[in-house]
Amino acid sequence: MEKVTGIGGIFFKCKEPKKVSEWYKNHLGLNTTPYGATFEWTDASDPTKKGSTQWSPFEASTKYFEPSTKDFMINYRVANIEALVTELKKEGVTILDEITSYDYGKFVHILDIEGNKIELWEPTE
Repeated sequence: MEKVTGIGGIFFKCKEPKKVSEWYKNHLGLNTTPYGATFEWTDASDPTKKGSTQWSPFEASTKYFEPSTKDFMINYRVANIEALVTELKKEGVTILDEITSYDYGKFVHILDIEGNKIELWEPTE
């Protein structure tokens, strides 16, 4: 079974997210919004398939990364989130919440063996 298909996003804590976004915009040319920056791309094996990777600075005080104490969280794109969660449960992986659905995809959060919170995302095609 295919599990992770790519990186969906990189999220990190910082003292002043707006200033950090502006710095990246001014010095590295990122097209930032209040949510960070979105990098759009096409699948190398099928150029008609489009995708995106999100880059987002968060307030240092955010609780979104909990229970992890790390200053970052990685979002991984997955192909079939329901099947993957079923398999991860069988393997004893800590699943932090239920799968939630939005217009842009399905999400669930897990912990790796060092307590890093990971966000899994099955994008809406």
